[in-house]
Amino acid sequence: MNTQRIAHTLIIVFIWTCYACNNGSDKRKHRSRLASTPIIQFNYGDSYPHDITSFTEGLLVHEGVLYESTGATPEHPQTRSLFGVLDLTSGKIDVKVEIDGNKYFGEGITFLNGKFYQLTYRSRIGFVYDAITFDQVAKFSIPSKEGWGMTTDGTSLIMSDGSHVLTYINPDNLKVIKKIDVTEYGRIKKWLNELEFINGFIYANVWTTNMVVKIDPNNGKVVGKLDFTSLAQEAKSHYPGSLEMNGIAFDPITNNLFITGKFWPKIYQITLEEDAAQEADSKVD
Repeated sequence: MNTQRIAHTLIIVFIWTCYACNNGSDKRKHRSRLASTPIIQFNYGDSYPHDITSFTEGLLVHEGVLYESTGATPEHPQTRSLFGVLDLTSGKIDVKVEIDGNKYFGEGITFLNGKFYQLTYRSRIGFVYDAITFDQVAKFSIPSKEGWGMTTDGTSLIMSDGSHVLTYINPDNLKVIKKIDVTEYGRIKKWLNELEFINGFIYANVWTTNMVVKIDPNNGKVVGKLDFTSLAQEAKSHYPGSLEMNGIAFDPITNNLFITGKFWPKIYQITLEEDAAQEADSKVD
């Protein structure tokens, strides 16, 4: 009798253990499904030529004009550290500023209050230029070991340094105002690179990927993603030497977004599906 009771008890324990494991697994799967950052859809508009010698580090639209900044890397002797107006008919850059590629590696650029701001990679020096003459009017110390991407919310300069931190800089004295940690469902989101401020949100290219994350600047949370793998594959099909995506520029007049990458043969013009983006925002806690 005792043996039968023990056997019966073991069977019950086994059944409940299996149930608990399966139930826990289902819960984990459910949480995993919930913790999936919404993908923002986009519509393809057009494409334009892009210089395949441009090691793109930044893209910017100012008053309807597209600007590009590039870096000079020793591995690619044809590259230069410069920025200027991008001619969409030829893909060439009308150079406005070029810095010494032996000293500086050009990084992200932005425009604010009549001035252009340019980061450099590891020199810890940024440059400020008059927006009309393009004369250098100031330098500033980059408050990180590295400078990567740059944008503005219309009040502050915002820069990335390859980590999960975004730094806000006062344009009047070029001092740090604050820093925000970027997270995706509680985990740090590092490798933030090229930046663009669009309709109240910061969009950041994730280095070595074709993904762009949409960040709420109020709390640093990633609230959406854009996957530009299809554009990267299309670019590589035209020029096998194309590298990772790195270039986001928003035109607030037309709502067009321009996308390109290092050595890409094209710049792509797209529009975001705002309805999908708003729906994605509503699903994020």
